[in-house]
Amino acid sequence: MNVELMKALEQLEEEKGIGKEVIIEAIEAALLSAYKKNYGASAQNMRIEVDRDTGEMRAYQIRTVVESVEDEATQIALDEVREWDPTAQIGEMVEIEVTPRDFGRIAAQTAKQVVVQRLREAERDLVYKEFRDREGDIVTGQVQRIERKNVYLDLGRIEAVLPPTEQIPRESYRQSERIKAYVVEVRQGTRGPQIVVSRTHPGLLKRLFELEVPEIYEGIVEIKAIAREAGARSKFAVASRDKNVDAVGACVGPKGTRVQAIVDELKGEKIDIVPWNAAQPLFVSGALSPAKVTRVEIDEETKTALVIVPDNQLSLAIGREGQNARLAAKLTGWRIDIKSETQIKEIEAKKLFVDLPEDQGGAPAEPPAAEPVAADATAEPAQAAVAEAPDSDITEPSEPVAEEAGQPAAEALVSATPNGAPAPDDEQVEEEAPAGELVETERDG
Repeated sequence: MNVELMKALEQLEEEKGIGKEVIIEAIEAALLSAYKKNYGASAQNMRIEVDRDTGEMRAYQIRTVVESVEDEATQIALDEVREWDPTAQIGEMVEIEVTPRDFGRIAAQTAKQVVVQRLREAERDLVYKEFRDREGDIVTGQVQRIERKNVYLDLGRIEAVLPPTEQIPRESYRQSERIKAYVVEVRQGTRGPQIVVSRTHPGLLKRLFELEVPEIYEGIVEIKAIAREAGARSKFAVASRDKNVDAVGACVGPKGTRVQAIVDELKGEKIDIVPWNAAQPLFVSGALSPAKVTRVEIDEETKTALVIVPDNQLSLAIGREGQNARLAAKLTGWRIDIKSETQIKEIEAKKLFVDLPEDQGGAPAEPPAAEPVAADATAEPAQAAVAEAPDSDITEPSEPVAEEAGQPAAEALVSATPNGAPAPDDEQVEEEAPAGELVETERDG
C-alpha cells in the first residue's frame, strides 16, 4: 500500500466512476479478514486503517483498561497505559498498534484482489443500468449456445437468455445466427445482470413495426391493438392521425416491403393489418377479415358482439380451430358469437313459432338448433397460454383519428404470408399457407 496505489484508485474513480472511499473501505475490510486468518486468536477486537493520503496501512488492537489483566487479547493493565497516557482510567477502551512487519505483502495482495473485484462489480452495475432502461425494447443478438432448451444470445457486453416459454413454437435456432428479441425482464443476479428476452411477446411485433414504418415511429400512424398467436397468425389494428396518410398502406409499404421484412424476421408468421374504427360494430367486422360480414349486433352490458355472416363465410370467419374468431375477440376486446344467416333465420322462425298461440299452431319454446361459436377475448389458446402473460396484448387508448366511423368494416386487410401466393378467396375456408409463400396485399372495398 503506497502513494502509487492511491493514485490508481483516484484514476479508477475518474474513469470507471468507482468511489475511492468505497474501495478503501473494502480494502480495510478485506485486510481485517486476512489479519484474522493469519494471526488467529490474537486478532480479536481489531481495526485496520488505511491512510487516505499516503496509502500506509496500520493494524490496531482494541483493549479494555483494567487493574489486573486476566485476558491479554482483550485487556491491558492501567499502569502500562499510563506510560503514554497519564489520564487513562479503568474501563476505558484504548487502541494499540500491532502492525506485523510482514503484513505489507498480505496487504498488497489483498488490495489487488479487492480492486479487481470492485472493477467487476462496477462493470456489472453499468451493464445492468444500461439494459434496465431497455425493458420493453428490441435487442439483436447472436445465438451463442443452446442448453436445456434455453437459447443464449450474445449481446456484446452481456448474455441474454431466451427460455423455452418465450420461443416461437417450431422455430429452430442455429449457432451464430442473428435474431431480434423483445426484452421482457432485466434483473440483478449474484453473477451479474440477467436479461430475459422473448420471441412470442406481442411487444416484439409492435417494436418491429416501429422500426420498419417511419410513420409509426413518428406518431403519424398509431398502433391501437395487437392480438398474436406467435408463429401462426397476428392481427394488427392501426389508425392514422393524418387524413392524408393511409395507415394500412403505410404499414404494408411499397410492394409490401415493410411488412415482408417483419414476416421474414418472424419466420413466416401471418400478419393481418386491419383499420381501427371508433364504431365498434365496424371494428369487429373488420377484425374478422378476410371473412365478409353481413351485420354486427353489439350488447354493451355483456360486452358481446353477435356477428352474422353469409353461410359460405362461416368457416372462414371462425378460422382453423377458431383462430380467426379468437384473434378478432382478442383484438377488439369483445366476446364474439358468430352465426350464419341460415342459423339466424332458423332461430327467428322458431322464436316466431313459439310466440304464436297454441290454437294457431304455436308450440312450447325449444332451445335453438345451433349454438353460437364463441370467441372470448379473455380466452387463450393452449399454445399462447404459455407464451403470453395476461397483459401481453397491446391496446392503446382510443383517440381521435383520421378514419371516419362510417367507412366499410373491412376497408383494408393485409394478409402477409411467407411468399405471396394468392390468398384464399372469400368463398374458401382459410387454410394455413404452405412454407415458401410471398407477401400478399389484399385490399377489400
